Amino acid sequence: MIMLKDALARLRRERGLTQEELARRLYITRQAVSRWECGATEPGIDMLKLIARELDVPVTALLDMPEHYCQSCGMVFTAPGQHGHEADGSEAEDFCRWCYEGGYYTDDVTMDEMIEDCAPRMAEAMGWTVDEAASLLGAVLPTLRRWA
Repeated sequence: MIMLKDALARLRRERGLTQEELARRLYITRQAVSRWECGATEPGIDMLKLIARELDVPVTALLDMPEHYCQSCGMVFTAPGQHGHEADGSEAEDFCRWCYEGGYYTDDVTMDEMIEDCAPRMAEAMGWTVDEAASLLGAVLPTLRRWA
């Protein structure tokens, strides 16, 4: 996960906040905000969620999200053959084959069940704890087409 340092600075300024004011709202130091904005460090997942709340944006606005990812589980498309298919056999542009096939979602699951299923794989791929991955998925999934 990469936080877009430029997005944070831009969003903060658009809301008329100084680094000091944002820091105060987050109960952190101004130096921490400065380090994020210059790219020296990145906030943790839970802090990202707090920043998004304070700036009134979805957490995805603070992440370096790729252009195309599954609108059900959030998986990034990295290779051919990962897209699902519509009922007519055409490739589903917005869904992976594990979530969507033949024009239907492959499993009738709740968002919580999706998070529980995906978090361990995301944690392993990103080098995070399962709790960190679940926390991020809990913020990202509600913004995806399937769950919105």
